[in-house]
Amino acid sequence: MPSAEIITIGTEILLGEIVDTNSAWLARRLRDLNVDVFRTSTVGDNAQRIAAIIRETMERTQIIITTGGLGPTVDDPTREAVALAFGVETEFRPELWEQIIERMGRFGRTPTENQKRQAYIPKGAAAIENAVGTAPAFLVEFGAGLHPLPPLPLRAHVPKAGEGLGVRGVLISLPGVPREMEYLAENKVFPYLRSHFNLSGTIKARVLHCAGLGEGIIDDKIGDLELLANPTVGLAAHYGVVDIRITAKAESEDRADELIAGVEQTVRERLGAAIFGADEETLEGVVLAGLAQRGETLAVVEVNTGGELSRRLSRAGSAAFPGGKILSGLAEGQSLADAAMAEMKSLGASAAIGLTATPAAGRSEAEIVILTGRGRKVEKRGYGGHPKNVSNWGANIALDLLRAELG
Repeated sequence: MPSAEIITIGTEILLGEIVDTNSAWLARRLRDLNVDVFRTSTVGDNAQRIAAIIRETMERTQIIITTGGLGPTVDDPTREAVALAFGVETEFRPELWEQIIERMGRFGRTPTENQKRQAYIPKGAAAIENAVGTAPAFLVEFGAGLHPLPPLPLRAHVPKAGEGLGVRGVLISLPGVPREMEYLAENKVFPYLRSHFNLSGTIKARVLHCAGLGEGIIDDKIGDLELLANPTVGLAAHYGVVDIRITAKAESEDRADELIAGVEQTVRERLGAAIFGADEETLEGVVLAGLAQRGETLAVVEVNTGGELSRRLSRAGSAAFPGGKILSGLAEGQSLADAAMAEMKSLGASAAIGLTATPAAGRSEAEIVILTGRGRKVEKRGYGGHPKNVSNWGANIALDLLRAELG
């Protein structure tokens, strides 16, 4: 099984101006191809630094994918950096220039002279036509001595005896625009990787979401499963919610599903109702779905939370959440329960959550009120994490308490 590393290129990522979503997308899709991603890294728009990290990565992995730095401006240095890493020059490809002219013509525009930069790629690289953007991508195959090799045709094919002899690995440079990157990966890069590395099998993951139990308690209950080799089991805590990831490697998706299912059954038997969902399911989505099935609705009153709970409920997009109030404080003499009851009556809702967050260094607090047809539940809980996280944590605790009341 080949290993892979992902390098995202862009000073704007290092400065925190944009979030790198490309690495996460590529890692998930490479996992599905049965490729182990060992490392991701980010480097700024500096050709020397990019070349250095490429050379370093070539020493330890077979598949390198870069994203970003293929635009037309002087701060798009990936082409030059890759050429520098391999010790070659960039060369002008007239066919790429024609593609750029054609793409720009679709928008009724004529490319400027600086866009000709995009028609240059490292000498010996195989161009990857970009049908959805103006930045051509490319790949460079390299040998055991980390030198570039004449590339095979970029197509899905079954390697013949001796074809690609001496190839140790490949570097693939893709645009940083997510939709362009995804299109090229799905339609050009992944077919190439499947054939070139004779990829078979898959790596699949299933994530179970738990609430109401801390990470330590969950570890105590399923710690023996975390020692398995295949599937592997790992935990990740998120402010009142704990994820259990079950990852299997197999020759087919069906076999991977079988491996995962056996472990998942054991986890569910041990943790029971603490598991509220899996994969893309969210705590707020599960609670609202339960209310919707009953034909019920939920009102919310939040105090000093920044609207964290209402924002998450709104994103779930359910008619079971007609709305609520976000307050900076309660009226004099008014309790959180009174405010929640008033909002529930105002909206004609059948359930309500009241949530107050009190952040403080060392120990924050949350007051939670749950109102249902069964009655009223009021709790105050302490939180020892970062004060800025108390609203998120409190929202998860409140949703889980309502989930328990709904049965």
